[in-house]
Amino acid sequence: MAKDEPSIADEEWERFLRDAESGSRSAPVEPSARARMVSRRLREEPGPPPGWRTHQPPGRGRRKVWHVVGLLLAVGLLALALDPGRVVGWFGDTDGASASPAGEPASQLPTPEEPFRGSPAADWYDGLAGISVPEARATGWMTKEQVAQALDRTQAFLAASSLDPEVLRGERPEEAIALINPRQRDVQDYLAAAFREPSQENDPLLLFSRFSQSKVRLVGDVVKTRGQLTFREGRRGAVEVTSDVTYVYPVVRAGTDGDEVARTIARRETVMSWDDPAEVITKAGTFSLLSYKVDATNGGCDNSTGYFLPEFTAERAPEGSGQGPEVDPYDRDTSMDTRMREGEETECGTATRT
Repeated sequence: MAKDEPSIADEEWERFLRDAESGSRSAPVEPSARARMVSRRLREEPGPPPGWRTHQPPGRGRRKVWHVVGLLLAVGLLALALDPGRVVGWFGDTDGASASPAGEPASQLPTPEEPFRGSPAADWYDGLAGISVPEARATGWMTKEQVAQALDRTQAFLAASSLDPEVLRGERPEEAIALINPRQRDVQDYLAAAFREPSQENDPLLLFSRFSQSKVRLVGDVVKTRGQLTFREGRRGAVEVTSDVTYVYPVVRAGTDGDEVARTIARRETVMSWDDPAEVITKAGTFSLLSYKVDATNGGCDNSTGYFLPEFTAERAPEGSGQGPEVDPYDRDTSMDTRMREGEETECGTATRT
């Protein structure tokens, strides 16, 4: 795919800005996240996961869900739909030394050497290799080569936001942020607040994967993924690229030699608009965000720290703490919109596996 920067001269950007300030009819508009879907639902993993092909009886794995809905506002403002939660309890009968605390065979438990054991992610690809990319074609204002370039940069954003080792260790995702249109004021305000003072409304986990190094450390350098990119022509001839990807992160406790491996599973859907600079005020090589949402398992309950906070066996909540529908965090047949709606009315639900 093409690697060069789009051939948009600095003089053109200056002309666009002058036109915008003077009220010229041909001036491009300033972008905004017209439907910023900041939905999140964190379902905590309360203990070791069951086997991939092992039946999970209802009521054994639970997640807690909190949901906050904001208003759809005018251009330049944000529509908020927050949905964090967690799994809170996973107790089963043990069966001697050959079983885990959750009653699963020891042969199915993840280890630092095999952190994806017992999970469908064991058969997934690593990193960007697990994300399918469609063949480029001329779309909207872009040529085939420019669409290929936009798909390349979309992959670069996914790598910089959800796979980069330093970002996963809690560093600020500078490379990823540099790919977001600096003229998109509502999103820039969100980013500034998310890293200055993270909260449920301004949560960096909506776009970026980060873990607190004082709590956990990642096992190895492999993140398993499954997902795809799609694209279409959007408003004003823009090329809209949608990424829908599930990431699986194995972790162990920080500062210990323990071998208990927990997994955080995050599914993100992000819609990026590669805008025509003749129509939208933008910066060469950057995209505007139209929507972004995350659905995560074992990331922290009511968590506004800006980091995923996985739980291990000792932090499990008592049996019977959960309620609501069962959800399989590895299910990719259910759309993200449906997944968000399923948790809107429940405080606690059941994750069938991790």
